[in-house]
Amino acid sequence: MIDTEADTRATLIDPSLERSGWLPEQIRREYQFTDGRITVTGRAHRRGTGKRCDYVLRWSRDQLLAVVEAKARGVPATDGLQQAIEYAATLSVPFAYATNGLTIIERDLLTGTETTLDSFPSPQALFDRWRGATGLPPEAARVLGVPLYTGKHKPRYYQLIAVHRAVEAIARGRERVLLTLATGTGKSFIAFQVCWRLWTAGWNRKGRPGKPRILFLADREVLVSDPMMKDFAPFGSALCRIEGDAVVGREMYFATYQAIAEDASRRGLFRQYPRDFFDLVVVDECHRGSARDDSTWREILDWFAGAAKLGLTATPLREDNRDTYDYFGSPVYQYSLKQGIDDGFLAPYKVRRVLTDVDAVGWRPGAATAERHGRQIPDQLYGTKDFERKIVLRARTRAIAGYIARYLKRIGPYSKTMVFCVDQEHAQAMRDELVEACPDQVRKDRDYVCRVTSDEAGVGKTHLSKFQDINGSIPTILTTSEMLTTGVDAPTVRVIVLVRVVGSISTFKQIIGRGTRLCEAKGKFFFDILDFTGTATRNFADPDFDGFPEADEEEDVGGDGSGEGEAGESTAGPEGGDDGGPTPGPRPPLPPPPPPPPEPRKLYADGEEVVILADVVQVMDGDGRLRAVRYAEYAGDRVRTLFRSAAALQARWIEPELRREVLEALASRGIDLAELAERASADDSDPFDLLCHVAFGAPLLTRRERAERLRRSAPGFWEQYPPRAREVLAAILDKYAEHGEAEISVPGVLDLPPISDLGNVIELADRFGGTDALRDAVEALHRHLYDLDRAG
Repeated sequence: MIDTEADTRATLIDPSLERSGWLPEQIRREYQFTDGRITVTGRAHRRGTGKRCDYVLRWSRDQLLAVVEAKARGVPATDGLQQAIEYAATLSVPFAYATNGLTIIERDLLTGTETTLDSFPSPQALFDRWRGATGLPPEAARVLGVPLYTGKHKPRYYQLIAVHRAVEAIARGRERVLLTLATGTGKSFIAFQVCWRLWTAGWNRKGRPGKPRILFLADREVLVSDPMMKDFAPFGSALCRIEGDAVVGREMYFATYQAIAEDASRRGLFRQYPRDFFDLVVVDECHRGSARDDSTWREILDWFAGAAKLGLTATPLREDNRDTYDYFGSPVYQYSLKQGIDDGFLAPYKVRRVLTDVDAVGWRPGAATAERHGRQIPDQLYGTKDFERKIVLRARTRAIAGYIARYLKRIGPYSKTMVFCVDQEHAQAMRDELVEACPDQVRKDRDYVCRVTSDEAGVGKTHLSKFQDINGSIPTILTTSEMLTTGVDAPTVRVIVLVRVVGSISTFKQIIGRGTRLCEAKGKFFFDILDFTGTATRNFADPDFDGFPEADEEEDVGGDGSGEGEAGESTAGPEGGDDGGPTPGPRPPLPPPPPPPPEPRKLYADGEEVVILADVVQVMDGDGRLRAVRYAEYAGDRVRTLFRSAAALQARWIEPELRREVLEALASRGIDLAELAERASADDSDPFDLLCHVAFGAPLLTRRERAERLRRSAPGFWEQYPPRAREVLAAILDKYAEHGEAEISVPGVLDLPPISDLGNVIELADRFGGTDALRDAVEALHRHLYDLDRAG
């Protein structure tokens, strides 16, 4: 009898681990650490298989030491070694083992040595080797042994690594520590677990008894209030917010830079704290200016010189944020957008490049063309970069809004959507045009479309809060410029719309990050990017777009873009009267008249006509790169990689089981037949004919034409059945012609009129000589539908 892998584990590997001193709580079997990448096919999706170790060996609950890959007793242990090494490197554990129960091969990832062993090392032996190789001080080892907080959210593997690396660096005495992780990967949760482990361990920079004092800093209200109320809530009464006064007597402090910084009107509140008051300062979104040498916010970090600094960012090293890396140093851990998508923790995306005629060829005014305010528009060619900055074409905004409305109508009118515009004025114009383009939805709810910018203040925050609610559908569409590029957690966003040129790849990644969060409870597994400016196409082609996380870059576009406002009225001093009252002193000189309002900085061209020329789908290929092609061309190319000819495709299509394999292979390559039919305007064609058409140039038959060919060209098929049976088959063929092959399966099709009008299932089966004969006849009908092509 040949042992299976399961037999080998139970009879050889498990006892060997037990003999080496590994306790049951130190062994995790079948340890799955990724969810499996999501592949998008049209509007459908499927998950790949997640990565899973046979065994993970732990020193303590949250401290992993080794990966073990098992093979059956008759299989060489070396067959599992490469996978064990790969998994150990991914999980950042120091030791990898491969075994068939008889031979144990160890790879020490710390030294690179490989050894064949008779037995597994004990937990203490592995822990001591790890400490010795890394030079970890006893106090740091003690802190790392403290378990993480156990709540409803179980840490993912990369979160565990990030926490471990940050805590180890801080416990070793490193003054500045940086973590770089993509938006949507849970940086606030990681920061909480770092603080919780240090706080629970009683670590502090001065070695004094008691808990550490920690300051959490960010530059936006939502980046402070959200973590404080959610992730950090387990700190309970240790939490406090610094606003207006220098609060003391707590251990976990939260503040925005603005609340404690120094400005022209006040002395910095941070100066009311002793320089050594805090043991740790956590800086969220640390790329947003605090690390610059000339930043006023840098004063805060410099004041608390005695505290360790933990920076969190979603921005990889680029020239425009080099100061962040100069200050914090290289990240102790990085986890990119590409890794998150590959692991199945972040949502993948499709890009749809949409082109208006004026974006394609530019727009040039006619001779002596005047704009809305009577100014003459300079005679030059205006392009995408000029629209909404130099020149406003309301017709372009109207055309884009119409496309968005039609797109949402097709995928679901309540698919939550963020529209990123050039500035606040543009966001308002886009909101107004979307209201006009979505009359049915706006009639049901006036807040179907809302603008959320800094101008809206409290009203905008209310709209945003409702938009973020995964159980709410209103508002559905938000238009914005800069406000929503960072710090907004909206897991159910399904569409990101780019109507602004985004030159910075960091800003681009930050915007894309608004859609990368999964929300499986609400069926959100992927999102769409509608690109009206070429931003996505250009940035995805950038060699620096290597899957690193997105970041934020401020862009000051000023005001509302119009520069128009009401001049304040002048108020003269009191004038003397004729009432015999006291005579006032000399009249003060009149103030100079107010300057005339500045001309609008933009030109407004009304009355033009703009149309959508084309849209092109960009899909992710096997290398993880977006390929911009027309869908039919892409589908044809994928089919040709699987089949050399139409005949080869037909040979597998005829048999139902093999046909299912073909459909699965196409789905795994991103081909959705329903979307292909829609794009090819071939909803009335058989999928087989559609595939042969796009891949091999075959004539595109309709289902009705294929059905008629079967009626005319296969007399032998029909003559083998009695007339009453042929009547049933003819009715089934009519169903195929009308609705497609999915509608002619037995027994379901027999319950549909007009077939059901011919009798019940038993009566219909009697026409063929029994149920089995009826089933065989319908299967033969299926085969003959496609077998005709061989004869042709």
